[in-house]
Amino acid sequence: MTVAPTTGPQTAGAIAREHISRGAELVVVAGGDGTINEAAEGMLHSPVPLAILPGGTANVLAMEMKLGFDFERAARRLAECRPRRISVGRLVCDGRAARHFLLMAGVGLDAGIVYRVNGPLKARTGKFAYWVAGWSLLGRRLPEFHVEMDGADRVCSFALLSKVRNYGGDFEIARQVTLLEECFEVVLFEGRSTIPYAKYFAGMALRRLAGMKGVTMLRTGNVKLACPGDQRVHVQIDGEYAGRLPAEISIVPDALTLMVPPDYGSK
Repeated sequence: MTVAPTTGPQTAGAIAREHISRGAELVVVAGGDGTINEAAEGMLHSPVPLAILPGGTANVLAMEMKLGFDFERAARRLAECRPRRISVGRLVCDGRAARHFLLMAGVGLDAGIVYRVNGPLKARTGKFAYWVAGWSLLGRRLPEFHVEMDGADRVCSFALLSKVRNYGGDFEIARQVTLLEECFEVVLFEGRSTIPYAKYFAGMALRRLAGMKGVTMLRTGNVKLACPGDQRVHVQIDGEYAGRLPAEISIVPDALTLMVPPDYGSK
C-alpha cells in the first residue's frame, strides 16, 4: 500500500493516474467531494476501482452511498463494497476544456453561491460559509437562462442536473436517480428573484417539490444551456466552481469503476 498526499488543488488526478500506471489495483481517496472529483478525472475509462473515505465539508458521495461521515466506520465498510461501472457527467463550459463530475452540476442560483463562498471562512466553519453566501443573495434579482433538452426550451434561474439523490449532505432534491443510471434527473426552478425560493426550500425540506408550481422535473442525458445578453450565469460541479454559461452537459456511459455498498441503488 502506498500513501500519496495531495500537495494542493488539481493534483489528485495526476496522482491517481501515476499510481494506475505503476500497477495499482485499487485507488482509495480520503477527502471531500472536490478531491474525489479530481481523482476520478484521472481514472476515467480505467478498470481500476475508486473507493472513498469521507472528508471535506459535506461529502455528498459518502452520504449518498450511506457510508456516513465517520472516517473509521467508512473504512470498516470498505470490505463490504463491490465494484460497479457507472456513468459520469461531462461539462463543456464557456469554451473551456471538458470536465467531468460524479454527482451533479448546478447552474444559476447554487453556483452563484459557490462562486461567492469565502474560502477562509469555509476552511474555519465548513457549511456555514455557504449559508453566509446564500443570505448575501437575499432579495436580489436572479439572472434567468435557457435550458434546451429533448427538443424543448425552458427558462429558469436554477437548474440542477443530478446523478444522486443527496444534495449538500442534508437534503434531497432529485429523488428518482442513482449513480448506477445512465441519465440525469434535471430539476428546474423558475423565479426572477430569491423570493420563490423560500417556498421551494420548504418543499425540499418536506420532500414535496414534485408537482410544485415553478418546479419542473425531467430525465435526460444531454442538456444545452445559454443566457441572453451579457448576463453572468455561473456553473458548479460536485460543489466546486466550474465557470459560466454557455455550456453543454452530457452523460458519459461506462466511464468509471466505483466501489459501492452491495445494497446501494435498491429501492
